[in-house]
Amino acid sequence: MTSEAAVVRKGRKFDQVLEGAREIFMRDGFEGASVDDIARAAGVSKATLYSYFPDKRLLFMEVASAQCARQADEALMTIDLTNPPRQVLRQVAKTFLGFIFSDLGQRIFRVCVAESDRFPDLGRKFYNSGPMTMRRAVVGYLQASVTRGELRIDDFDLAADQFAELCKADLWPKLLFGLRDSFTEDEIDRVVDGAIETFMARYEA
Repeated sequence: MTSEAAVVRKGRKFDQVLEGAREIFMRDGFEGASVDDIARAAGVSKATLYSYFPDKRLLFMEVASAQCARQADEALMTIDLTNPPRQVLRQVAKTFLGFIFSDLGQRIFRVCVAESDRFPDLGRKFYNSGPMTMRRAVVGYLQASVTRGELRIDDFDLAADQFAELCKADLWPKLLFGLRDSFTEDEIDRVVDGAIETFMARYEA
């Protein structure tokens, strides 16, 4: 696929193409996925595939965004936002880390970084589809928690972003620079516990 006229066009077989692409990307990764295999899995011709997605990166990001949005929606359905902060923050942290440490999450990040100059909208589209959804939910929870007298926060956006960064401490840099490719549950729990304790030390009422 070329990078010219990189515009996604929707049509009757759009969802069919996305499902086929999701199957191949999950199986072979971004670099290993071929247009022929994607078209075959989707049950469409290569011409039809190209008519919807003139660049493979656009197709990958469409698949990734849809997957991320689905996971964000499922996560929000499983988290009881009426529970106390420590319990909710732990669920949010484990869900957040589970995605960014997943194979798909890492591939999305690498594609966004590699293609940021040519396709600046790719990262923005992905962020708005999933991470921003979770961020809004966390901000809403923090506001409700303040109303209940559990937390004291003036800048809700900053507090939500701080918690997300605390959850990545020590782990994300090692992943980013190739020092590690996975972490044990104990290693993740250590960082999550520290993030919650640090956050609560700053914001607990």
